[in-house]
Amino acid sequence: MHGDLGAWLDAAAGTDEAFVEGIWRRVLRRPVDEDAKRQALERLADGSLSRSGLLRELVSSDEFEQVAALDGAVAFAAGERARKRDVRGPARPRGLAAPASSDERTIEIPWCLARYDGEKRVLDVGYAFAEPAYLAGLAALGARDLVGVDLAEAEVPGLRPIVADVRELPFPEDSFDLVLCVSTLEHVGRETEIYAVDAARADDGDEAALRELHRVLAPRGRLLVTVPTGAEEDQGWQVQRPPGEWIARFERSGFLVFEDELYLRGGDGWRTATLAEVESVAYGAAGPGAGAILLAELRPRTILERIRLVVRDARHRDTPRRSTAARE
Repeated sequence: MHGDLGAWLDAAAGTDEAFVEGIWRRVLRRPVDEDAKRQALERLADGSLSRSGLLRELVSSDEFEQVAALDGAVAFAAGERARKRDVRGPARPRGLAAPASSDERTIEIPWCLARYDGEKRVLDVGYAFAEPAYLAGLAALGARDLVGVDLAEAEVPGLRPIVADVRELPFPEDSFDLVLCVSTLEHVGRETEIYAVDAARADDGDEAALRELHRVLAPRGRLLVTVPTGAEEDQGWQVQRPPGEWIARFERSGFLVFEDELYLRGGDGWRTATLAEVESVAYGAAGPGAGAILLAELRPRTILERIRLVVRDARHRDTPRRSTAARE
């Protein structure tokens, strides 16, 4: 059979229903809702829409733009890790960029996942409601023991779920080599009704969580954390703090800020920013989600890590000398 003809016949094979269900999962990475499915099937049946036309509509949608941005973020992180495979230390991409139409995950995901350095014992905090693209990238890291802790439980291939409050973790000291806490810390101790779970309310929940994460982290371990930042805001279900206040909380909890970076969402997209640019940013001002974020690598504050930080500053003047908040 002529090769091109075979491809056309393959594209026309199967039922329209199977095609619609399959294309939604492959293009938009989710099951099709019933209304969209009904409308698509009706248009395919009366000839007002072809299968190629449906595909074009989906890939031209705003939803697909977000899917493509997230997919690109995960791929970028994997590429950075591969390029650093034979070099000592994790990849450290900086100066990332993302479309203004995308939320903060398109920066947080590549920044954090790229910095995985082969750690065997990995803990993710707040995984149950995490972005599926992030969870897929997390599972692909290949950590020997990947644990997720949350007040809710979800099934993620390759991840061992633990239902617990991050302020009271059921783990002994020195349990993890790497902890990831992506857009979760700001919710600890706040209202949880939106997530249909129950936890004690406390204004210092974020700091209590940091102290507990410090306890379960290995002495030479790392905590990768991301939080919304800008003007002080308490929205009930989460809190936003200025960069300097977040840094102070990290340090009061026993951590050394080994690396950090600020990002701002503007009309031209996400970009790195200075403290002066983000300190008055309101949550949601530039679109759904954070208007600015702080990303940081924290390490237990030991004499050895202080020495490492001094040596790093002496050799790499293009990296933070201490913390963004402290420098500005």
